[in-house]
Amino acid sequence: MEVHDMRCLVKSCCGCDHSEPKIPWVKLLIAGIFAAFSEFFELVHEWRATLFGIDLNAWEIGGYAVIEYAPPVLAVMAILLGGLTTYRQGWTAVRTLNLNINALMSVAVTGAVIIGQYPEAAMVMVLFSLSESIESKALGRARNAIKQLLALSPEKATVLQSDGACVEMDIRQVPVGSRARVKPGERVALDGVIIQGQSAINQAPITGESLPVEKSVGDTVYAGTINESGSFEFEVTAAATDSTLARIIHAVEEAQGSRAPMQLFVDRFAKYYTPVVFLTAILTGLIPPLFMGSIWTESIYTALVILVIGCPCALVISTPVSIVSGMAAATRYGILVKGGIFLEQGRLLNWLAVDKTGTITHGKPHQTDFVELGDIGNDSAILLASSIAARSDHPVSKAIAKNAAEHGVTLLDVDEFTAIPGQGVSGVINGQKWHLGNHRMIEELKKCSRGLEDQILRLEQQGKTVVALIGDRVQGLFAVADTLKDSSIEAIRDLKKLGVRTMMLTGDNEHTAKAIAEQVSVDSFKGNLLPEDKLRVIEWLEDTGARVGMVGDGINDAPALARANVGFAMAGCGTDTAIETADVALMDDDLRKIPRFIRLSKSTYAILVQNISLALGVKTIFLALAFMGHATMWMSVFADVGTSLLVIGNGLRAMQK
Repeated sequence: MEVHDMRCLVKSCCGCDHSEPKIPWVKLLIAGIFAAFSEFFELVHEWRATLFGIDLNAWEIGGYAVIEYAPPVLAVMAILLGGLTTYRQGWTAVRTLNLNINALMSVAVTGAVIIGQYPEAAMVMVLFSLSESIESKALGRARNAIKQLLALSPEKATVLQSDGACVEMDIRQVPVGSRARVKPGERVALDGVIIQGQSAINQAPITGESLPVEKSVGDTVYAGTINESGSFEFEVTAAATDSTLARIIHAVEEAQGSRAPMQLFVDRFAKYYTPVVFLTAILTGLIPPLFMGSIWTESIYTALVILVIGCPCALVISTPVSIVSGMAAATRYGILVKGGIFLEQGRLLNWLAVDKTGTITHGKPHQTDFVELGDIGNDSAILLASSIAARSDHPVSKAIAKNAAEHGVTLLDVDEFTAIPGQGVSGVINGQKWHLGNHRMIEELKKCSRGLEDQILRLEQQGKTVVALIGDRVQGLFAVADTLKDSSIEAIRDLKKLGVRTMMLTGDNEHTAKAIAEQVSVDSFKGNLLPEDKLRVIEWLEDTGARVGMVGDGINDAPALARANVGFAMAGCGTDTAIETADVALMDDDLRKIPRFIRLSKSTYAILVQNISLALGVKTIFLALAFMGHATMWMSVFADVGTSLLVIGNGLRAMQK
């Protein structure tokens, strides 16, 4: 994936490229001056006016009256200077039978010249070109999210060589596994893990966190973040093209290239709207003089007014500028939205299914209890359990293995290691098979008893997860507890204020699930769930007519994330599978970003509706005035330009949310 250019230029159905080109301000200024003088000479000629006592109507050059030839000459110069691009694109549109705004304006201006309305033709073209330039500039400003992200990453990294020397290298040439150094005040060039030193890192560009985060040996650092204080060295864990920042840029590029439902609707509407305007103008210009005795020039002028006011550019620009501004605002807060469709759908959510581990909790459980039950002894049970647990990447297994490592336990070799989804793990040690798993595994192996269940229940009611070491009998119970994120309770409370109900989904037992659910005050919870069970819960909620969001961080959440109307991934600690599957990535794993996303979705949609209503409302009023003979081309083009500017300004408000 290349991250060195901005490839997502959206071309609207009005035929205008609303990327951010260089605006020819000088050319437009000169064209505007020519158009203004064309109008000036026309008024002088019409009113027989004098300037400082001089009769300009008598002014001649080479026997030709300047006052008669100045308006058309100046008008044509203004049109060619300010509208040549419009004419080229308009001609292409006519040849390909794609009647877009460029074709519409080209016909309108040409028609005005033919019937002798030179100053109006010039001013219409100049104002239209100015409006298009402002639109392109505004949408380009909204699209600056990618440019800002590209600016975050330094082009070079300080890489340590085997002889201890430091060499400045292009980040694209730094291999994974290299050792790099970052000095105070520098940006981190690549993703990695700190192996020496410590510092406070400003992660706001990636995660949206307002305060620097203390980092030390073993902590992850991201490309594009800022080293605030200390110096440290880190091991590169991802190539430049696969860093977190690079993936964000790639996702933003794809998102800006996608189109939201409202945008698709407006584009489809404009596709048919413009030909209808053409047809209406033709009929207006032909029918009255042919069948009603109207004057040809007056009817044609009215038709040209309809062409100008019928310009759909304000309507078409109303959606992309709002959607892109909304996504830019989300990116600034560390919320990566993968498409306008998801930004638009966020406002509709009324249920949010939340995975427990790593989402509501920190996902870093620690062992709290060990209950000896068998005849092999405390030390042997811990040794066997930790040897099997060390082979697993499940959070509960990691907690048991970490606790053993902290106590200096030397692990045994494990053969035939197997992970059993929804139950636990197993392996062969010294020729004997051992299992390490939850209550479901105990029952599956038919090792359950009333007394054992009572002991498990006692621990689970404390909000702990319990697994057992099982051989020919249950040899011991290991209890593991996770800690709640402080942000989870606040996030659930905010969601309730927004009318979003919450359901906690977990593979943990019912008792542990209930204890956690009560602490965070979710509306409901479901425990003992396998990955396919989570998927079925999402499907069940959707079958009831709910608009469902799902937030998770693991591979087991991926099916449910894909099925939900909007899938949220906790990108900081989440797996690549979850992040790729999700529609929205929360870069710092803060659940409070979901209510913020929903509010942003609501405000962006409100701006969309305002823009579309404004654009259509102004068009309707001026079309009515045109049919009644009260609108001029001047009024029409000013109305169109004014509406476009209002729509753009309103759309850019989404970036300030």
